[in-house]
Amino acid sequence: MDDSAVDHSTLVVETDDDGITTLTVSRPPARNALSGQVLAELAQFLSGPAVTGLILTGAPGPAFVAGADIREMAAMTPEEGERFGALGQRVTRLLEEAPYPVVAAVDGYALGGGCELVLACDFAYATRRSVFGQPEVVLGLIPGFGGCVRLQRLVGPAVARELIYTGRHVDAAEALRLGLVNAVFEDRAELLAAARDTLRQVARNSADAVSLTKAVINGVRGRTVPEGLDVELAAFREAFTTPHMREGTAAFLAKRPPVFGSPMPRD
Repeated sequence: MDDSAVDHSTLVVETDDDGITTLTVSRPPARNALSGQVLAELAQFLSGPAVTGLILTGAPGPAFVAGADIREMAAMTPEEGERFGALGQRVTRLLEEAPYPVVAAVDGYALGGGCELVLACDFAYATRRSVFGQPEVVLGLIPGFGGCVRLQRLVGPAVARELIYTGRHVDAAEALRLGLVNAVFEDRAELLAAARDTLRQVARNSADAVSLTKAVINGVRGRTVPEGLDVELAAFREAFTTPHMREGTAAFLAKRPPVFGSPMPRD
């Protein structure tokens, strides 16, 4: 890893020689629980400059992210709870809307807010010991960082209701079957290596095309097929405005590898 890695109070940010960034939530004594400070630091990082590809993980221990910080929430007024939920939703929207691929690398418990972080990533890998769930009802709460919205998109409304109403946990094998994760690995080292390999493979392609594709996939949710096709067509047209499209097609015709360079800046 790069020696210039940046350390925050609750986050560790590392970028390797291929430009792949690993963002680690690091509160081991609290099982990496999402306090207001953690959420604020995540929001700050995710609002910053784009990266080539991002791996989101938790510091080694029993949990990826055990959930939101219950000690903090227990004393919150309704107004404070609303602000806390809004901050959590901001973080998950920033993950979802980031113009680069984001992979959740889950090793251990991903419960409550931790599971909601996973749901906001492009996709997730997990170790066999990982456990997922939205157990907020046990605390007299509901998922507030996007779980009610995003879980049903992955597993369907009926399964999402069952998981949220009961608060039950699912192991890695069931999470794979339900579509919560894309692949399951033996241990943390294998997990992180696979995530890096995938992002390196993505990074060989046009960052402009990947960003446009992500925007389309997010943008067509809830739309009719004709509406979705309009969104796709607008992005397809935009691809023709990029240097990456010219380079990619020229390289194909010349039978050489493409050299894409930096992506176009986006809002």
